[in-house]
Amino acid sequence: MILGFITELVDQSIQQKALGFFNGSAGIESDDELVELVARHNHHLVIHSSCFWWYFTPKGSFNVDKVYKRVNLSVLHPHPSNAFCELSIVLVPSSFHFGTSMAGSSSFNSFIALGLVLILFDNAFRTEARAFFVFGDSLVDSGNNNYLVTTARADLPPYGIDYPTHRPTGRFSNGLNIPDMISEQIGSEPSLPYLSPELRGRRLLVGANFASAGIGILNDTGVQFLDVIRMFRQFKYFQEYQRRVRGLIGAGQTRRLINEALVLITVGGNDFVNNYYLVPNSIRSRQYPLPQYVKYLVSEYRKLLLKLYKLGARRVLVTGTGPLGCIPAELAMRGTDGGCSTELQRAVALYNPQLIQMLRGLNSKLGSDVFIAANTLQMHMDFISDPQAYGFVTSRIACCGQGPNNGLGLCTVLSNLCPNRDRYAFWDAFHPSQKANRLIVQQMMFGSTEYMTPMNLSTIMELD
Repeated sequence: MILGFITELVDQSIQQKALGFFNGSAGIESDDELVELVARHNHHLVIHSSCFWWYFTPKGSFNVDKVYKRVNLSVLHPHPSNAFCELSIVLVPSSFHFGTSMAGSSSFNSFIALGLVLILFDNAFRTEARAFFVFGDSLVDSGNNNYLVTTARADLPPYGIDYPTHRPTGRFSNGLNIPDMISEQIGSEPSLPYLSPELRGRRLLVGANFASAGIGILNDTGVQFLDVIRMFRQFKYFQEYQRRVRGLIGAGQTRRLINEALVLITVGGNDFVNNYYLVPNSIRSRQYPLPQYVKYLVSEYRKLLLKLYKLGARRVLVTGTGPLGCIPAELAMRGTDGGCSTELQRAVALYNPQLIQMLRGLNSKLGSDVFIAANTLQMHMDFISDPQAYGFVTSRIACCGQGPNNGLGLCTVLSNLCPNRDRYAFWDAFHPSQKANRLIVQQMMFGSTEYMTPMNLSTIMELD
């Protein structure tokens, strides 16, 4: 009966505002304002932390003079001084009573009774979620480039047209991107862009997204986009992030948070399309024949992954390069006889097997399956080869763009825009649509070893 009452009477809007108040973020600005909100709904609000309790009740309820009562339960609920205070918020109807009076010792006993019930049934309504960190390029950037002086940005319509707010967020998508959907699958809040001013307090403990559109494995990739967060800088921000978190929860808890986190890294495509093949006779193409360039890329990527391991990452999802020669931009510029670009597909065919081999070697060296390879080439080719089987009308034409295949230039308010984004495999000239991203994440979660090596994310979640 108690369990049913708890799960039935939680009001999400008040929970969120109360959580905003507790964290010092926007929403409720004062105790009195929160009390007034609770009183309007004729409920009591209990915010449960592993460190202490806050109890808000409408004025007059249980005949108390004080509007709210804060009780330290450290004796009943001991905790390390540097522990992360995990929150649960429960809304209780004012008609629900544990005692007949809230005066004197009866007041305290009633409150303790409610507190103990919440402790006993805490697992019934709170889901633990691991932290989630994201590194890489525009395929996983959730808005860092909004804060930079760069041409690689997605902060104007029609980007975000299918996002819950229907507004652009900096994601290179019509809606959610791959990190958003992985967060959903692991039961976590979306990781905020590291440069977002909202990333503070408790939100830091969810993780962070360091990705930046336009970057590559190599530092000279994406120079045409001006100020972007290249990989060495993403890692510096990760170190800075850890210092900030240590100030909140201490060194030991921070180390545990990082070690137990899930990490996604998506990088490498730009080293081909925005470097080696950016212009005819590019500097890198004159420096290296393609096979040697691929070998060089993989060796540089290995250094990055070892650095990530040194920084504490122990579960890292590494995505391969998708079918670069088959994206609308390359079909428009380099398509061969109406098909995919032979040269770019050759580059992908050389790169992905060497990447997987390198990851296996790293895991063997480290004695653990730290690095998980995602075969995003095959994930894409499934719906590119047979778009109708996945509900798409085409995988060759972008929903938003202009020119052949809608593959030239940026997606803007002046571009062609399809009326139903779920019918297109590609949102713009380079990036999959929200629906296509969901298909990719489903394979990451549940795909066979054809797609995920040595295991998929659902297996990782069970093991960890």
